[in-house]
Amino acid sequence: MIQTRRRHAGPTRREFLIGGAAALLLAGCGTQGGGAASGGKRSIKHKFGVAEVPENPERIVAVGYNEADFVLAFGVVPVGVRDFIGPYPEETRPWAQEQLDGAEPKLVGGEEINFEAVAALEPDLILGVYSFMTQADYDFLAEIAPTVAQPARHVDGGTPWQEQTLITGRALGMETRAKEVVGEVEGRFAEARENYPELEGKTAAVTFAFQGEYSILTPDDLRTLLFTSLGLRLPEETGSISRERVDLLDQDLLIFLGADREVLEADELVQSLDAAREGRIVYFGDFGTDFAGALGYSSPLSLPFALEEAAPRLAAAVDGSRA
Repeated sequence: MIQTRRRHAGPTRREFLIGGAAALLLAGCGTQGGGAASGGKRSIKHKFGVAEVPENPERIVAVGYNEADFVLAFGVVPVGVRDFIGPYPEETRPWAQEQLDGAEPKLVGGEEINFEAVAALEPDLILGVYSFMTQADYDFLAEIAPTVAQPARHVDGGTPWQEQTLITGRALGMETRAKEVVGEVEGRFAEARENYPELEGKTAAVTFAFQGEYSILTPDDLRTLLFTSLGLRLPEETGSISRERVDLLDQDLLIFLGADREVLEADELVQSLDAAREGRIVYFGDFGTDFAGALGYSSPLSLPFALEEAAPRLAAAVDGSRA
């Protein structure tokens, strides 16, 4: 019997998601949507080898935490998806409802992949670019169906959304459409940069705060791409910082994700920063908000949604008088 198997090496998504801080069946079966795949059999290289993808995959299981959005971006509804983990109710995420069209894909795991659930769906393709799978995980999945894991050239969880979109498009036989999707989303960012030129070149500390500790997101965290795509720069020093080095948060913009605003507004160290005194802090709420969910997915569907909220708020905060 194929069971859920625990990982023994490498970072989990929870560890990656919060940088060492604390983190935060189903009725019906998923159905395939429009946009049928085309093209011949394809070979896709990844961290653990090469996936030989069938010509027209129809039953797709997305074992990556954000993978469902990437499949949906091509008009295809996966039959199985991985739970997003945390307080965000991904089933109701607004940016994907049109593509889901009422479908309710089966869950195939949360923090761990449920291999038995994957096998029960009889997939002909398994996608796990953002799955944090190990070699052992891959070996289990590859026995079930052709499996596309993360590219070897990126750290686990660090594949940019553009590349993940292109990989997904190739796997589905929709490479031309994949380039179009990437171009459309990048066009939205280009438009935002034109509308908010004051963001260009400013330094932003994208930060988690938990129990008095701070962690500045590193460049390989997918959530930083929303901000850097708007022309912002990340600080030279990132990662976990001590309260004694809270000065590292004092950048042109201090952005708090998943943090309790009331707690931070009562934090004397944070409020001693120039960014606080001059109104250059942006609080984006806790992990249960749609913005947090959209940033967590960092997909072609969710990024335009997050961009609409983020760009004007960031621009207003660059000049504290407009905050």
